[in-house]
Order: sequence, then structure tokens, then C-alpha cells
Amino acid sequence: MDWTDDAIVLSLRRHGESAAIAELLTREHGRHMGLVRGSSRRHGATLQPGSTVRATWRARLEDHLGTWTIEPAKSRAGILLGEAAALAGLTSACAVTSLSLPERENHRPLYDALEVLADAFEAVEVWPALYVRWELGLLAELGFGLELEACAVTGVSQDLTHVSPRTGRAVCQAEAAPYKGRLLALPGFLRGQAARGPTDERAGDMNPHDVLDGLVLTGHFLETRVWRPHGKVEPEARQRLARRLEKLAQTGRIIE
Repeated sequence: MDWTDDAIVLSLRRHGESAAIAELLTREHGRHMGLVRGSSRRHGATLQPGSTVRATWRARLEDHLGTWTIEPAKSRAGILLGEAAALAGLTSACAVTSLSLPERENHRPLYDALEVLADAFEAVEVWPALYVRWELGLLAELGFGLELEACAVTGVSQDLTHVSPRTGRAVCQAEAAPYKGRLLALPGFLRGQAARGPTDERAGDMNPHDVLDGLVLTGHFLETRVWRPHGKVEPEARQRLARRLEKLAQTGRIIE
């Protein structure tokens, strides 16, 4: 059996002396593995995390590993070589996708959202906020969307400042005041918004600490609702992104 699909490269690892296993997020067939024959070094330029490719998967039986035939479509990692934070963001998005999605389960909205996010890393004034929104969209697509449009206690849509770590619902400033130490901060650029994937909107009033608060917010729910129940932990690539953004935020910037 075989099929051909658009795909985004998530990872590539060496397999033996003359092959590699490529993990792709395909548009119609979900997260999928396959063997790429030939030197992994030879395929390295095409199969960088975040690159878009045209991939054909072939196998004798559906449950086999199968093999890939890859045609390059759009490379991104090379474009971002001089942008360390953006490259860390792209790598983190691929690692989070790999860790979070079941294999071979179609999630077309997540493919489309990752494509938008991957293109946005060239826009330094936009991508940090879009990355957080993308993780919100990932949570929503997996059935764990947060409710950020109105206060869980009063129902008001103004002055939303925190989120319950238990329910994932927003809380207004007045109700949050006595419990701030137990609540998660709600970044300004997410207040009153539904949980969506990335859009082409600009970051607005985003500031460095808002982005870090956003990473803590989405990270909490990814860990407690997606990763921990399956014995998984936060990928190192996401931890590196957080450390890099925190270091930049100390200088009052979120981009280099």
C-alpha cells in the first residue's frame, strides 16, 4: 500500500549505517514514521525539523514501519540560522507535536496551524505570541481547550487576570486576588480570547513577561493533561526555548 501527502518534518534519527527514520506530521495521515534509505547525512538538508516536504509512504502492510520517498518543498531551519530564539521555537514546536500527538491519527487543523507557525518564525515581532496561541490550539484540538473568554466565578469578560490550574477557566482580578499564589497568570494578549491556533494577527500589547507567563500556562496543561497521563515529560527542546526567552526577557526584549 502507498499514499502521498504534504508533510512537516518533526525529527530524523539515524538507523543503522545507511538509513534514517523520519518522523513527519502529514496533512491527511497524522504523525507518521517511515524509513528513509541512504545516508542520514545526505538527507539532513531536506529533513530538518520544520521543513515542509512532499512525502510518499510505502509498506506491504498498514502496520509496518514503511519507507519514505521525500521531495523537498520548503526549508526553514537554514533561514533561521541567525535567529537563535526563533530556531529554538521551531525546534520546540516540532518536539511538542511529536510528544503530544498519537501516531497515525488525522489532525488536519494541527497540520495547518503548525504550517502557519513555522512560516511566522521569520516575523520576529509576531512569533512569540503565536507560539503560545499555537500551544493553546494544540490543547483544544486534543480535547483540553481552556476557557478564557469569561470569569468562571462571575461570568464577566473584563479584567481577566488568572486561570485556574485545575479547571483551565479564566478568573477576573477581583475573584483571583485572595488566591493569586494558587492560580496561573493569564497573559494580556490572551485575555478574553477563545483558545485558537496561530493567526496572522500581530502581537499587540505583548511584552516579554507575557510570553513567559503564556509558556507557563500552556506548559502546565500540556504536562497535566497530555504528557503526564502517558508517562511523558516536557521535551528538552521546549525547556531550551523557555530558558532562552527568559534570558532575553531579563534584558527587556523577547527577540534578539
